[in-house]
Amino acid sequence: MMSGVLTTEFRKTVPAEQSDENDRIRQLSASELEWKHKINEKLLTVLDLSLLGSIDESKARAEIGEIALQLMIEESAPLSVRQRQLIIQRIEDEVMGLGPLEPLLADKSISDILVNGAKSVYVERHGKLEKTNVTFNDDSHLLNTIDRIVSAVGRRIDESSPMVDARLADGSRVNAIIPPLALDGPSISIRRFAVELLSIDDLIALGTLSAEMAKVLESIVKSRLNVLISGGTGSGKTTSLNILSGFIPHDERVVTIEDSAELQLQQPHVVRLETRPPNIEGRGEVTSRDLVRNSLRMRPERIIVGEVRGGEALDMLQAMNTGHDGSLTTVHANSPRDALGRIENMVSMTGISFPIRALRTQIAAAINIVIQVSRLEDGSRKLVSIQEINGMEGDIITMSELFTFDRSGIDAEGKVIGRLRATGVVPGFYKSLKSRGIDLPIEMFEPDWLGEE
Repeated sequence: MMSGVLTTEFRKTVPAEQSDENDRIRQLSASELEWKHKINEKLLTVLDLSLLGSIDESKARAEIGEIALQLMIEESAPLSVRQRQLIIQRIEDEVMGLGPLEPLLADKSISDILVNGAKSVYVERHGKLEKTNVTFNDDSHLLNTIDRIVSAVGRRIDESSPMVDARLADGSRVNAIIPPLALDGPSISIRRFAVELLSIDDLIALGTLSAEMAKVLESIVKSRLNVLISGGTGSGKTTSLNILSGFIPHDERVVTIEDSAELQLQQPHVVRLETRPPNIEGRGEVTSRDLVRNSLRMRPERIIVGEVRGGEALDMLQAMNTGHDGSLTTVHANSPRDALGRIENMVSMTGISFPIRALRTQIAAAINIVIQVSRLEDGSRKLVSIQEINGMEGDIITMSELFTFDRSGIDAEGKVIGRLRATGVVPGFYKSLKSRGIDLPIEMFEPDWLGEE
């Protein structure tokens, strides 16, 4: 390998204020792109890639940048200092990272990255989708990037297995699908991992929930009630689960079960479990249901399932009904009532036939609280309902809503107008809170109109 100090000195020549975010994500011009390809090809002929894995990433990037700069000098590239710096950054991203995706991953305002083929990349900022000028060279370039992502976590993607779930080094969730299933070229969907954890105070400030709702949720978790968080894709279920888990006392043993590890629990005693897909021979698969069953033998005080989407719903219900109080999980559904219906459907996936009343009785006994989160059309997330399961009346599970979001319209800027309020229903668990030493003012459950004259 070449060595020296050219890279360090070179980077000092560009003032920090000039290296703005627009430069970081802007598309290279045709001439810059041509020089990037040319220098990159020459770099790969002189660089020993096998040694890069044995040194620190920052040192490896510095070495790559130094060599790339030396090659530009040797080729007398007609580029400004700023252009050279940008090209070197892109080459470093190509060799050490995920190429064109690296600038997007560095942008903290982006929550989702959606690649619809080599020439079409969208991002979500503040709940709204927007197209970027980021592109890949071709489908082969995009496939290489996908392969780099999935191989890093011991998974594979090819024509015989054209779909895969994986995660990036920072915990971001990745789904990739390639031809022949993806007709317009390989596709990647990246759900960004929150680098800065949101707190309950952040959600109150954002208007996601009210201060009264936050205190009630804290009491619900501390009193070991079983909670089901319901919502659509991107509505904030995982974020809500993370924040609720923050109320779990730090002296409790927590076991988490996920398809792709996303939860960021702050407790010191956490065991994280992750499912495993089958290998190329179709063997070795470990499902969520397997992990839920195994977790019961691990002396958990809390079981957190990232999302129930299959037969593990039955094992989760049984765990909630057999002494594992305070369990938390999420489910895809449009309303609290739909969430219970989905749990019923998922239990039926086990192949075990239950009388409908017996199944609903078990659901009503297992789950105490259903929380509904939604992403509104203006991009904001709201905790739109907190409902308590009361029990059974005939064959119907009865529920009472404690808090709701009253929507009244949309303003001139397209923002949803509404307010979060109590419904006036005092929950059935209120007395048990007091017995556990949790003092929650009953006024929190009074609707606003009681105080109006």
